Amino acid sequence: MNDSTITLPWLVIREDDNGNRYRVGRYATRAEAQKIADSLDGRGHEQLYWVERLDRNGSGGTHD
Repeated sequence: MNDSTITLPWLVIREDDNGNRYRVGRYATRAEAQKIADSLDGRGHEQLYWVERLDRNGSGGTHD
């Protein structure tokens, strides 16, 4: 685990209509990540956006 994993543990993930998933960004707080996900989701496109917290190993963990 590196410093950025510790300080930016919240991810915004996008899934397009073909099932491809992309990391949009990393954020310090869940609230900050959720605000970004909500603003992107509100654009009316068919992509899904959600917030996920990194686990201790630095990989995506739970959806929130």
